[in-house]
Amino acid sequence: MTDELITDLAKVSALRVISRTSVMRYRGTKKGLPEIARELNVDGIVEGSVTRSGQRVRITAQLLHAPTDKHLWADTYERDLGDVLRLQSEVAEAIAQQVRAQVTPQQQVQLHSARAVNPEAYDDYLRGRLYFTNEFTKPDSLRKAQHYFEDAMQKDPNFALAYAGLADTYVFLAYAGALPRDLAYRSAKDALAKALQLDDSIGEAYDTLGALSANFDWDWDTADREFKRAIALAPSYSCAHEDRASFLALIGRRAEALAEIAKIDQLDYSFSSAWTEQWTYNNLRDYPSLIGASRRGLLLDPKVWFQHYFLGIGYEGTGKLQDAISEYQQAVAMSGDSQSTVALAHAYSAIGKKAEAEKVLRDLERKLKGTADSPYTMATIYAGLGQNDKAFDFLERAYSEKSLDISSLKSGLVLDSLRPDPRFQSLLRRIGLPASTSRSAPGLSTSLRR
Repeated sequence: MTDELITDLAKVSALRVISRTSVMRYRGTKKGLPEIARELNVDGIVEGSVTRSGQRVRITAQLLHAPTDKHLWADTYERDLGDVLRLQSEVAEAIAQQVRAQVTPQQQVQLHSARAVNPEAYDDYLRGRLYFTNEFTKPDSLRKAQHYFEDAMQKDPNFALAYAGLADTYVFLAYAGALPRDLAYRSAKDALAKALQLDDSIGEAYDTLGALSANFDWDWDTADREFKRAIALAPSYSCAHEDRASFLALIGRRAEALAEIAKIDQLDYSFSSAWTEQWTYNNLRDYPSLIGASRRGLLLDPKVWFQHYFLGIGYEGTGKLQDAISEYQQAVAMSGDSQSTVALAHAYSAIGKKAEAEKVLRDLERKLKGTADSPYTMATIYAGLGQNDKAFDFLERAYSEKSLDISSLKSGLVLDSLRPDPRFQSLLRRIGLPASTSRSAPGLSTSLRR
């Protein structure tokens, strides 16, 4: 219920609505409302309770002026469980009216358009979203989410949100390398078409369309349009701001990307937003900011490999090579990730440990030989070994296959030795990305030469 009220209130552009990730840490807290409000930088807090009896559900909600702990409004609503979406929309609209937020005619239509839903399908949908939101980097969790979304669709074939959720799992399974790119693309497109046929006001669906257009199609104009539409329909949907920040950094629109990062910080700070901030600063090659974002991310969970990987890039980009090696080593130990391994070899080479660098790269080359690993990863290995022609062969293959990780081409330090080559700039132009700088980081030797 908390999730869905946040989602509905997020459709009101006049309101800034804090995400579930940020607010749920106060569940059971002994902190007073004024203190919570100061920490979240909000004026109002909604409290409530839900009681379910058989096929009936009752919501009691109250709105409080947080700085003074003063009650502004309270009401109770009761409906059949199948009308739970309508009930949530009704509560959201009442709250918006009480805080005098201007609800546009389009937003009123969105809030009034909620349809009846099969209660069991709704339960499955919420379980799917829980797995997807909390563990979107883990293939096993994504498959559990997929299972719940599919169950929801079987129980209620007209439940649009279930199709949108299913599309997200296909996309992230492809990102994780657990589903072939083309199959994920077709499956996600089909699911989104069905979702929008049932309800064309779902901001989440347009956000996923934006991700498909950017990362699968390299259609930057369409991606920009879809992300903007997602945010217009759901202004406080943090995932749309995260995806747009990454997209804008990739295509070189720095000021707009940083504005989205600022918006994300207002709405949420979570595992997902930590990844986005680090990815964005990496794509901008803003290494001091990347260090700050990575250190902040480590406060969330020091056992997440990508936090150490990005911190290593930040250190390497600012010339702190020994610190970079330490972070890359931790990332490799935690995940065995190929790109972390290549980055470690790159840093070894930069401090003159050529033999160690070559051993790391040769071991990885043997490990990946005959596997379906990304041609982009193979390109980074051969760039590190100084075999530039072979590196470009694999980059061309990555281009022809539209590999999902080739977006790292623009920013990756491990490819700095290739940037002066006209073939590199040609590749960027064909993808539609801005020209790349050949400037290396301080004190950085960009490849292992023989």
